[in-house]
Amino acid sequence: MNTRQTWSRILGFAHRYRRLVWIAAAAALISVSASLAGPLLIGQGIDTMTGAGRVDFDRLRLLLLALGGVYAVGGLFGWLLSYTTNQVAYRTVFSLRETLFGKFDRLPLKYHDNQPQGDSISRFVNDMDAVSDGLLQGFNTLLTGIVTIVGSIALMLYISPAMTLVVLLSAPAAYYVARFITMRSQQTFREQAKVLGSLNGYAEEMIGGQRVVQAFGYEDRAFAEFKGHNEQLYRTGMRSQFYGSLANPTTRLVNNVTFSVIAVIGSVLVIAGRLTVGDLSSFLIFSNLFAKPFNEITGVLTQLQSATASGQRIFAVLDLPEETPDAPDARKLGGGQGTITFDRIGFAYSPERPLIRNFSLEVKPGTRVAIVGQTGAGKTTLVNLLMRFYDVDSGEIRIDGTNIRNIARDSLRRSFGMVLQETWLFGGSIRDNIAYGKPDATDAEVIAAAKAANAHAFIKRLPEGYDTIVAGAGDNLSQGQRQLLTIARVMLVDPPMLILDEATSSIDTLTEIRIQQAFLKMIEGRTSFVIAHRLSTIQGSDLILFMKDGDIVEHGTHEALLEQDGYYARLYNSQFDVVS
Repeated sequence: MNTRQTWSRILGFAHRYRRLVWIAAAAALISVSASLAGPLLIGQGIDTMTGAGRVDFDRLRLLLLALGGVYAVGGLFGWLLSYTTNQVAYRTVFSLRETLFGKFDRLPLKYHDNQPQGDSISRFVNDMDAVSDGLLQGFNTLLTGIVTIVGSIALMLYISPAMTLVVLLSAPAAYYVARFITMRSQQTFREQAKVLGSLNGYAEEMIGGQRVVQAFGYEDRAFAEFKGHNEQLYRTGMRSQFYGSLANPTTRLVNNVTFSVIAVIGSVLVIAGRLTVGDLSSFLIFSNLFAKPFNEITGVLTQLQSATASGQRIFAVLDLPEETPDAPDARKLGGGQGTITFDRIGFAYSPERPLIRNFSLEVKPGTRVAIVGQTGAGKTTLVNLLMRFYDVDSGEIRIDGTNIRNIARDSLRRSFGMVLQETWLFGGSIRDNIAYGKPDATDAEVIAAAKAANAHAFIKRLPEGYDTIVAGAGDNLSQGQRQLLTIARVMLVDPPMLILDEATSSIDTLTEIRIQQAFLKMIEGRTSFVIAHRLSTIQGSDLILFMKDGDIVEHGTHEALLEQDGYYARLYNSQFDVVS
């Protein structure tokens, strides 16, 4: 995406606030007109003083009053211009930020799995701020610049067409100097935005994993790696700022040369009697006003280039393909449970490395299915496919004979309650976190769910009980306590089907036994999928699947699999063998 396309799309968001843009344009017209009227009045005031003792004080007094009034009007509408351009810039970024946040929600899970969180946050915060700064500077410069250039040319032509021609000939020189530098600096600003995203991603990883960093004595190496990222950002930042900063002084040099030439020519015309001293003074001021927009553009070139690079990063995300939309005739699942069928499905995260091949399974309503196997066997992937976080490459997954591609995603996912090994809490109260899936739940329902998950006791011991605010992602709670809250969250929603992915891995054995009892009540008569490494938690399952390299190599009850003396039996015995 080139610069023109980027700014065309940014201004497309600004178009929503075109009324404010028109107000800003009117304010710019009046403000600049006042600033242009000032030099005319100054020149006329100079011409009232024709010599020693020859001053027309009455006319000079009127001109000074008019000058004061003009500048007062200019200041008032200059403030209005600044206010409205700020409104346009911040509202535009407000809309752009909302659009980007909504896009994150609609992107497939594959994007979030492969994209560093810090880089996504950098696009959402740092890149948005850069676009905001560029818009603010750009609107002010553009609106005032156009009026200033047109008005200055008209008034200079009125005073002296010959000197105006000299001024106009200098404009292309300043433009091409600025363009040459812009073309050279654009790439460096793109690189700077990319490096900043990488730095944010690394910092987010290290700060989030600070306990592990300190536990492994990784502080020095972490600092060294951060220093490398920081130095790279410093080098790219210095390079981009250097190239960007060249534009303003070089264009000012061209303008100063032009000013000197005009001063010499104007002095000759004054001596020849073809121009008054006041007219020359006014013309010199107008020539400076004419050059001012060009100087301002080159002065804000750094912000504009940074905004362009950041805008390209934002639109790169907005242009990504979204999660495949539901079919127009997608149906909703009813409240009951259906038969779940995996029919010869195949799936690979990358085409060259197939994970699941020709997998088939039929799960009857109310069946408790346990999935075990070594890490990377495809257990969690199977659940991701069932929830349509990813779509199968071949075959079908059906519920009651209907391909899940023909079931609305929202309806499908609401039919399952998921408790994952990775806990996620947000910065609200304990009550809000439990009621995340059911915001209208009563306090009695929240407390009942917490009791069922064996979380009520520790919640009551917290300083504010259910009103205790969760710090960060739950840093003021233990891992086990966070997991109890996620279990309570699912128990409150009370879904018809359950998925438990290592749901009790961070809980002590006694609490696990109590939660297992709660789970047994919750899953009674419901279809459930339980992924577990601790085989003691799944011995009572109706069906145990042992997965290896994406295939089911063994299936049956706990007792039947032990009798087969295969993969499952070896894994079971390895966990319960007595170590001598």
